[in-house]
Amino acid sequence: MSERHRLRSLGTFVLLNGLIPIRTQPLYLVNLLASPLSFMFFLTVVSHGVLLRWGITGGLILTMLSAGTGLQSDLTHYRHDLKFQDIVVASPVEAPVYVLGMALSELVYSLPGLAVFVVLFVADGLASPLSLAVLTGVLLLVWGFATALAFTLATYFQDVRETFMFSPLISLVLTVLPPVYYPLAYLPGWAQVVARFSPTTYAAALVQGAVHLAPLSTASAALDWGVLGAVTAALFLVAAFKARWKEP
Repeated sequence: MSERHRLRSLGTFVLLNGLIPIRTQPLYLVNLLASPLSFMFFLTVVSHGVLLRWGITGGLILTMLSAGTGLQSDLTHYRHDLKFQDIVVASPVEAPVYVLGMALSELVYSLPGLAVFVVLFVADGLASPLSLAVLTGVLLLVWGFATALAFTLATYFQDVRETFMFSPLISLVLTVLPPVYYPLAYLPGWAQVVARFSPTTYAAALVQGAVHLAPLSTASAALDWGVLGAVTAALFLVAAFKARWKEP
């Protein structure tokens, strides 16, 4: 494929699975915001407003994570129900172009929801050149590893209903239990050790440190970036070598 055809293919996937659903199924945007806004509202009420900023930063991470993990449902649906992936396999479109196009469509579809938290982020005085740069880098890495994980899982699912079982578990492990919406120090010592196994712990620590919600040394920041980058790279390698592009 030429670069022009690759770009056209990417645009087609974004239009098909991102822009058209926004116009035809706008209620899904409300569903996208339901969980992050609910967590933020609950924490704000319980803490009497103390954890509002934690809720905003956590909402940004959860929304971007959902943009990545939501890919597993769409890819499974296209693969089994519509047999669309078989058509793509038989076409000149390469697997990376298809996956990237579908991932970008999920990102575009999530932009309105993400914009709500960005507005809250700016309105609450959390925005600065440093915090925006850190936030952008962290969200891209979160979207990257979530997309790689979702794609790999989707190639093994045999029915779209299986994604309904795994999606809540992924959300629980990556956003509810780890300290994404609250300080890591709130957890007992053993739970802090367990939380370190979740990449979102490092993502949240970077954003929280950038907006001065929690102390973050240069060494800790370097470790957090290193772990987050390593996890993203590892999941991309798993997707590249273990995902099943064609039916066995």
